[in-house]
Amino acid sequence: MRTTQELFSLAGKTALITGGSRGLGLQMALALGEQGAKIVISSRKQADLDEAVAFLTGHGVDAHAVAADLSQDAHADALVTAALAHLGHIDILINNAGASWGAPAEDHPLEAWDKVMNLNIRSIFVVSQLVGKRSMIPRGYGRIINIASIAGLAGNPPGTMQTIAYNTSKGALVNFTRTLAGEWGRHGITVNALAPGFFPSKMTKGLLEKLGPDELSKDAPLGRLGDDEDLKGAAVLFASDAGKHITGQILAVDGGVSAV
Repeated sequence: MRTTQELFSLAGKTALITGGSRGLGLQMALALGEQGAKIVISSRKQADLDEAVAFLTGHGVDAHAVAADLSQDAHADALVTAALAHLGHIDILINNAGASWGAPAEDHPLEAWDKVMNLNIRSIFVVSQLVGKRSMIPRGYGRIINIASIAGLAGNPPGTMQTIAYNTSKGALVNFTRTLAGEWGRHGITVNALAPGFFPSKMTKGLLEKLGPDELSKDAPLGRLGDDEDLKGAAVLFASDAGKHITGQILAVDGGVSAV
C-alpha cells in the first residue's frame, strides 16, 4: 500500500498544459512540476512562453514550451508532435486554452461565437483525440483535466457578464468531460474537469476593474476570490494516482458560489 505522499507524487510523469503561459494554466503547471512532473506548456505567444519557462525553471521545474494557436488544427497536431518528441509520451493533459467574448446575446457577433466555440470546445476535442490516439490509449494510462468554469453550470446574474458563447462552450465542455470519461475508462484514462469561479486573470481584468473584488466575491460563502494557489491541490489530485478512481467528475473551485 502506497503512502499519501507516494499517491500524490508525479515523479517520472509527463504533462502537457495548453494555455500554460500565465494565470490558471501557469499555476497548474507549477503545481504539477512541484510534484515532479516534466512539463510542456503551450500558448500563442513565444514571449509569454519564454517568461513562463523562466519562472518554472526558477522554481525547479523541468519545463519546455511550444508556441501554438489551437484554433488551427495544424497547430494542434504540431503541438502534440513536438510534446511527444520532447517528453516521449504524455501521461497528463490539461486542456486550459480558452477565450471569452462579452456582448449582449442579441448583438453577439457570429464570428465571435465561432471563435469562442472553436477554441473552447473544438480544439479540446482535437488535442484530446490526438493525445489519446498517439500516447494514452496505446499505453493504457492517462489523466485528462479539462478547465471548465462555473459559467458552464449556470447563467450570469443580471448586470454582470454578458458571455453567452463562453458559458455555452463551458457547458459543452462539462458534458464532453463526462462522455469522454465513459468512453476512455476502459483504456485506463480518467477524464475530469475543474470549474473555477472568479480568479483575477487577463481574461477577467475588465470585469474586475468594472465591479471590484468586493462586489465579485460578495455572493461567495468564503467571501473571497480565487488566488494563485487555489487550483494547485485540485489539479494534482486529478493528475495523480490519488485520484485514480475519480473520473467523469466536475469539481467547482469557486469559494462555494455554485453551492448556494
